[in-house]
Order: sequence, then structure tokens, then C-alpha cells
Amino acid sequence: MRVIKNFVKQVRRNKILLLMLLPAIAYVIVFSYIPMGGIIVAFKRFSFSKGFLGSPWCGLENFRFLFISDKLWPLMRNTLLYNAAFITVGMVMEVGFAIIINELGSKWFKKVFQSFMFLPFFISWVVVIAIVDAIFGYDSGIINQVLQSLGLEKFNIYVNAAPWPFLLVFFKAWKQTGYGSIVYLAAISGMDQEIVDAAEIDGANIWQRIRYITIPSLKPTIIIMMLLAIGNIFRGDFGMFYQLIGNNSVLLEVGDILDLYIYRAMVSSSNLGMASAAGFYQSILCFFTIIAANWMVKKYDPDYSLF
Repeated sequence: MRVIKNFVKQVRRNKILLLMLLPAIAYVIVFSYIPMGGIIVAFKRFSFSKGFLGSPWCGLENFRFLFISDKLWPLMRNTLLYNAAFITVGMVMEVGFAIIINELGSKWFKKVFQSFMFLPFFISWVVVIAIVDAIFGYDSGIINQVLQSLGLEKFNIYVNAAPWPFLLVFFKAWKQTGYGSIVYLAAISGMDQEIVDAAEIDGANIWQRIRYITIPSLKPTIIIMMLLAIGNIFRGDFGMFYQLIGNNSVLLEVGDILDLYIYRAMVSSSNLGMASAAGFYQSILCFFTIIAANWMVKKYDPDYSLF
């Protein structure tokens, strides 16, 4: 009874904060936990007429599509390597620009600079592919027009797969850096300013302050953000790959990932069971990856682990 009374007392004391938290809890329940019931489709021969519960069970038959395909391991490799590049490049860019913004002297310039950095996050991938076409398009792209004016041969980027891994990493970093840097900028703002002032009085220049004060203070935030990113390392950014790579057979050699392959298979066969099985397989991979990453971080320093 004492535990219940203490619980009720804490609820009454913090009722305003709990009410503020309620929308977030409702969002997670509605969009994360309730849909988990649909995982049964991965083990059923789904029929629209019979629904989720009425469709017959088929065991692991839906998983056979993935494992008998000779493309599974290359797709997993591409998804893993692209996400590793996105995480690494993105984190370096986000931390770097957060430090740059923090060190800017003019508040007006700092706000303008941060706003321009944040803008690409709101640009749709549909618009991004239009930008890519305006720059690299064979007939009307800026680069090819310059090459043609110089008497050089035009370059068709859509039939050349070599530059695309770098382009994908570049555009991903371009879109996420402004948004991601806000987290690190908030962490920098929470630093003890007295330590920075003391270091400046002792003669530490800007590079020494960044190296010995700012970056070490960001260490917990960097590790937590990396762990959260690793949790989705086997899930690709479908919007980006679908718009930039699409069904181009040449570009699929270097840009095909699990999500894109599953979508194409889903469209061609309309097999919801297979798509659900593939999503479940990705979730299992991500689960074990985050468990392993968190275990390694806990071995290094338990204070930085997620759980």
C-alpha cells in the first residue's frame, strides 16, 4: 500500500509534467506498439478478403524469398556500408558545424548561418532529384553545358555508377547536417562556461579549447547519438534511394539496398507476407546490432550506455 500511495503522490505532484508527456506516450503507443501486432503477417499467406486473423498460417515460407535469393548478402552489405558512411560522415559534419556555429562571434550571423544549414532538412527528396538533374543532367545540366561550351564531351552520370556512392553520401550529409547539429549545439550550450573562460584566461587558443574542452564534453552525446543511429543500420533511407536510384539498372549495381529491393518485389508480386517477413528480418538484425553496440559501450564506460 505504501508503494501505491507514494506513486499516487508523485503523480499528483508532477501532474502537469505527466500531462505534457502524454502526447508523446500516445504517439509511441499508436504508431510503434500497436502496429507490432501486424508482425503475424510475416508468418501467414495473407489474403485481403480474409484479413490479418483469417489468413492461413504458412510458417517460414515468406522468409524463403529472401534466403533463396542470391542478392540477399550484397543487399545487406550495401545497406550496412552506406549507413556506416552516413553515420560517420554525418557525425563528423554535425559536430564540426555545431562547433563552428558556437564559435561564431556575431549572433545575427550565427542565426542566419544556422537557418541556412537547417533548410535542406525540409527539402523533399523529390526536389533533390530535380536539383541533381539540374546540375548533372545530360541535356540541360549545368556541368554538361559548361563542358560543351569548352568543347569537351558531355558526361552522362545516369549511365555511370562510379560517382553515385559519393553523391549519395554527400546529399545525405547535406540534408541531415543542419538538423543533427542542433543536438550537439544544445550540448555545447549546456557546458560550464566558467571552464571555457578559465582556459581562455590561462592562454588556451580556440583550437586548444575545442580539443580539450568542447569535444570531450560532447563525448556522451556523440556516443548516445551513434548508438541510436546504429539501431537502424540495416534500414536504408528509402525515400532517398528510391528517388535518386529508382529502377535504373546501371545504378542499382552500386545503390541497391534491402528496402529498395523489398519494394520492387512487393510491387511485382503484391505479397504482403513477404514484405512483412523482410521487415521483420531487418528488425531482428537491427535489434542484435544495437544490443552488441550497447554491450561494447558498456564495457568501455557504463555511464554512456543506453541500458
